Amino acid sequence: MYDSREQIRFIDLFCGIGGFRIAFEEACEEQDINAKCVFSSDIDKYAQDSYEANFGERPHGDITQIDEKDIPDHDILFAGFPCQPFSIIGQMKGLNDTRGTLFFDIARIIKEKEPKSFILENVKQLVGHDKGNTLKVILKSLKDLGYHVQYSVLNALDYGLPQKRERIVIVGHKEPIMFTYPDPIKPFKPLTEILETKVNEKHFASDYIKNKRKESHKSSFYPSIWHENKSGNISSYPFSCALRAGASYNYLLVNGERRLTPREMHRLQGFPDWFKIVVSDGQAKRQAGNAVPVNMIKAVVQKLLPYVATSLDQAAVLREYDLKFNPS
Repeated sequence: MYDSREQIRFIDLFCGIGGFRIAFEEACEEQDINAKCVFSSDIDKYAQDSYEANFGERPHGDITQIDEKDIPDHDILFAGFPCQPFSIIGQMKGLNDTRGTLFFDIARIIKEKEPKSFILENVKQLVGHDKGNTLKVILKSLKDLGYHVQYSVLNALDYGLPQKRERIVIVGHKEPIMFTYPDPIKPFKPLTEILETKVNEKHFASDYIKNKRKESHKSSFYPSIWHENKSGNISSYPFSCALRAGASYNYLLVNGERRLTPREMHRLQGFPDWFKIVVSDGQAKRQAGNAVPVNMIKAVVQKLLPYVATSLDQAAVLREYDLKFNPS
């Protein structure tokens, strides 16, 4: 069936389980725009399994082995790129400095395909890495490619998700635009809308763990998620601390009693319940911990979308929408 709507083509690099894709497709659907993914890539087999189960296409593998000329033309590029290794960066030579890092693969694709815009995401520690030199090289590399570039550290907690998760979000655009980062959206969703009511016994901590937690901490919130840091100190809040792919099994406990279920972890990242979880609990924990917060990225997309639309009429409508609902 022919779709006459405005179409925006995008690529999804280091796509994981598709957080960027869900955020972008939801934002476009709300504005009656046809979002079309023309390329996706992730080296992890299990992430490919999850992506294929939910989007009907299997991502390409190792991006370092893919020629940038073979990637389809696109309007916008998304990448939640891995943060290692950055030790090679530091001489402020732009793209030459980034060779050997996975950021270089993003840069070479941008250089070849010249998309209208891009959104990149990484851990907030990137801001201070090597006394800020790493981020300076990354920004210089992008600017040298002819893009207007901005960055900000955003927190998923400020965009409706009950998870304190701070990430740097880098936005670039070919043309000078009036882009600003979205204002915080309050309040965040209560844990009662995240937590499942019927939970398998396998998710409950041992009596020893539960008793040890409750001997050392009493929460002021219910429900709450208890967090044990590396020093063994316990804290609890009506939201979750950041999900981590490689964290210890019991570092987050619901009410000090049980681990989060795979569905709960995906909800904390903003993944809708239609999203199929087709991997083991261990892989689901890893995938959720590596994902981007959908709501946070969607808020950024909504601010950028008026400037990515290819139809001038559509862009004008969207800019009017942006001024009405995002006046900052």
